[in-house]
Amino acid sequence: MSRLLGLGWICWALVVSVQGERVVASFNDGWSFQLGEVPEPARYEPVKVPHDWSVAFPFSTNGTGGCTAFLPGGVGWYEKRFELPPAFRGRRVRIDFDGVYNNAEVWLNGKKVGERPYGYIPFSFDLTPFLNQAGENTMVVKADRSAYMDCRWYPGSGIYREVQWVAHEEVYVEQYGLFVTTVSNERVRVETTLVNDSSQAVALDVEIDLQEADGRSAAFQVSSVSLAAGERKQVVAFLSLPQASVWSPDTPYLYRAEVSVQQELNCVDRVATLFGVRDLQYDPARGFFLNGERTVLKGVCLHHEGGAVGAAVPDDVWERRLRYLKEMGANAIRTAHNPPSRAFLDLCDRMGFLVQDEAFDEWFNPKDKKYNFNQRVTDERSIGYSEQFGAWAERDVKAMVLRDRNHPSIIMWSIGNEIEWTYPRYGNATGYWNKPRVANYYWDLPPHDLATRKEIFEATAPGEHVLAETADALAQWIKEVDDSRVVTANVVMPSVSYFSGYIDALDIVGYSYRTVLNEWGGEHYPDKLIVGTENWPQWNEWRGVLENEHIAGLFIWTGIDYLGESRSWPKRSTESGLMSTAGFRKPAYWFFKSLWNDEPMVRLNTQRLIDSNYKRVNGEIVENPDNPRDKKWWWPHLKRHWNYDQHEPIYVEVHSNCEEVELFVNERSLGCRVPMESEDRMVRWSVPFAAGALKAVGRNDGQVVTEEVLKTAGEPVGIQLSPDRRVVEADGVSVVHVEAQLIDAAGNAVRHVDQMVSFAVEGGLTNIGVDNGWYESVQPFRSKEGMTHQGRCLIHLQAGHEVGMATLTVSGEKLSEKRMNVRIR
Repeated sequence: MSRLLGLGWICWALVVSVQGERVVASFNDGWSFQLGEVPEPARYEPVKVPHDWSVAFPFSTNGTGGCTAFLPGGVGWYEKRFELPPAFRGRRVRIDFDGVYNNAEVWLNGKKVGERPYGYIPFSFDLTPFLNQAGENTMVVKADRSAYMDCRWYPGSGIYREVQWVAHEEVYVEQYGLFVTTVSNERVRVETTLVNDSSQAVALDVEIDLQEADGRSAAFQVSSVSLAAGERKQVVAFLSLPQASVWSPDTPYLYRAEVSVQQELNCVDRVATLFGVRDLQYDPARGFFLNGERTVLKGVCLHHEGGAVGAAVPDDVWERRLRYLKEMGANAIRTAHNPPSRAFLDLCDRMGFLVQDEAFDEWFNPKDKKYNFNQRVTDERSIGYSEQFGAWAERDVKAMVLRDRNHPSIIMWSIGNEIEWTYPRYGNATGYWNKPRVANYYWDLPPHDLATRKEIFEATAPGEHVLAETADALAQWIKEVDDSRVVTANVVMPSVSYFSGYIDALDIVGYSYRTVLNEWGGEHYPDKLIVGTENWPQWNEWRGVLENEHIAGLFIWTGIDYLGESRSWPKRSTESGLMSTAGFRKPAYWFFKSLWNDEPMVRLNTQRLIDSNYKRVNGEIVENPDNPRDKKWWWPHLKRHWNYDQHEPIYVEVHSNCEEVELFVNERSLGCRVPMESEDRMVRWSVPFAAGALKAVGRNDGQVVTEEVLKTAGEPVGIQLSPDRRVVEADGVSVVHVEAQLIDAAGNAVRHVDQMVSFAVEGGLTNIGVDNGWYESVQPFRSKEGMTHQGRCLIHLQAGHEVGMATLTVSGEKLSEKRMNVRIR
């Protein structure tokens, strides 16, 4: 029997609205908002949804916590007054929230419609019984984040994702009721769940049209079905799709399936979905296969917020960030540690990312939000989802899968992140934390043999909740909704979880910082494929994948710095990302680009030798044992400039994928280095500083294929503006990112000094956030000025609905004013 865990040919879809009997419309406009325990009618102010109220406040230690980025929580109230459009009257009306953080309660015309505690999950309510068909309606939404340290990272606050409403007849396709898969590369399975809420039996024709990306029909079929009054029925049809174009990260081709429900020649409902055809297989011995080819997951973990814009992230902000990750060579994303927005997954579908969709960071037992480990004491300020998990977990995990199962990007579901932390018998049985310590958790194999681990585990009371039983329930709930993908989890103590029953609930096992167990896991548990679901941004982690076929790949912690998870002021964000919160690419980014991308590149980094982790011994650069380089999350603070004291010893580090790198100072060669011969794939020099130019040249087959130069810069006299676009749509959502870089009189980038710069915007653009990317910067995001870091900062400009020309003016003390125009059409 094959050891392949085959999922067959699969296509996944994103439901989109089309013109027809069903009406789908945005519900984002026309909201008002206020903060306070009790709403006061006179205090409501207009806001734009999606909306995150916390990110608009200054950073502060007053009533905040470092875990949630020193930004406040509170209780927020939203109100919207509206009349039913003609197309909605006399029909069933539903409202869809893609996420409200958190403890959401919804009222319509003074009557409670429903509630949803989990802030990361989509939810919907039937508004029909509460609506005024004529005249005004008033909706009120409460979001309660009075427990302002309820998360281990910054979650945002309020209606921070999209809202839409839907009107349809009493005979309709159920929400998330269109599900498209393929059983081979030529045969498509279309499952449509129909509902008859009328009092009469109905006879229906279900028309299915599969379309190419350009709209041409590729296959068409009609199925007939009858529904009794009040009946819900799934209708399954199979269509041929010969020579299908497959979806992959390199070729993210999307088909479209349109389903029309006909009753007596009248269309009573119509929905459509974009779908991609692809084949997934998981071989415990050989890794992950996409469309028949072994594909190594070059992944990153990402939190859901977008830096200066908080949790209400415009699509263009994510598009810029994902584009940079794609250029680095990344092909996979883990949504740590919660379901992302639907819009984020839409981008992953279109841009070609493989996604692990994760549900929860904690189950029944809470994690300590302030100290980022097991909960020490109960604190009302840090009450999180564990309080609601027992009552809501099944509904929430199924809601995640139902909404997201049709995305071609998603290749696996994760039921939880490092859950074993909160179940003491797991930590006790590992032996790593015994006193005195006999082994290092990160670097050593399990200190106890299997029999000892089992003995300690069985001797410890399981507690009120059994982890393995909860895992099994979560996995089964997922399979009830989607049995075509694998289920995994980020397992932090696999040496116990393998035998406890936890990993039995998983199709593949995710390792959290357990690279040391790569070979051990393959040898002792060969029937379970391993993937690194959380890994340090270090060469050793990637080497562990290259040297072990049974490791499917890894997900670096993290692709981008994220707000929160701080234990000290003024640290507002973690610095473990390959990119900063502003999307500026850091040294670790360029290092992994040298590993994951074949396009020739060299990247220069400098630092005073005395500040570095290295010293010069007998002409060689060696690691300083008194100040060793961190081997886990943290990278040294390398610089991107050539400005030091004359003759001062400078450490130079180059990241490159070229066969050979040669370094020059003012055209004088300092010798060649070979990255592949370096133990950590980096090449380095110690150089006495001389003003002028530092240049790195990359060669392949003896020929120069790329180079990079850093020039000694003078004092800043001006500003260089680099927008990512100069034309945007007047759609109220599009964003222009503008990088402002200090420059000297010769136009060289000035990165060794910083100063405050001011931003003035005229016309149809709005400043929605300024950020320099520095993790210890606590200047407000919502500001008309910002201090640069390494000579630069970023401003986010969002278009309104006004057509015309907008102008950004940037100025600073002793700097020439700089202007740029953006056309809004």
